[in-house]
Amino acid sequence: MKTDNFKGDAFPLILAAVLVGIFGLSACSPHDWGVWKVEMTSVLAVFFALLLTSWKFRFSNTAYFIVSLWLAMHAVGAHYTFELVPFGAVTETFGFERNHYDRLAHFVIGFNAFGVAEFFLRKGIVNSAKAAAFVGVLFIMALANAWELIEWGYAAIDGGAVGTAFLGSQGDVWDAQKDMLADTLGALCSVPIFLFCFRKAR
Repeated sequence: MKTDNFKGDAFPLILAAVLVGIFGLSACSPHDWGVWKVEMTSVLAVFFALLLTSWKFRFSNTAYFIVSLWLAMHAVGAHYTFELVPFGAVTETFGFERNHYDRLAHFVIGFNAFGVAEFFLRKGIVNSAKAAAFVGVLFIMALANAWELIEWGYAAIDGGAVGTAFLGSQGDVWDAQKDMLADTLGALCSVPIFLFCFRKAR
């Protein structure tokens, strides 16, 4: 994969424009403004961080697509709250007892191990694609653990409906562990894609 020559490539700008539109729709009469503000904090932080640093480090289109998919899904979850995202067709088809939209979102988050691995490889922090993929998976696992702690901490401090919605456990005592598993599975599934894209890297 050619990752150093992106002159004239408008794909990231198109993704950014689409995301701005999705963010705007997400902000239109959300289910709960308090939940929306909390959920969108991380989304906007990542979006602007990538936007402002793109001149210094330009990720591949694949990495940008993956992170954009996560940001879009999270914006949808912020609008409805993750528990109330219209996901009934999937729930009924598989006979689930809860809304699993958040699990799918966590799985997609895991795929961002691709971007982490790409950064470590192209920056020369590791010297092989396999090592980069390994670091990418570890990074996502650590991030998943940290995020669950943040959710728990915020819910404990808030002590109200916003904190409960942000936590998103839907009554499942093992919700945090299952979310971390979904993140990890997504990261592991990104490995063969990364290795294929960077197969010539040693």
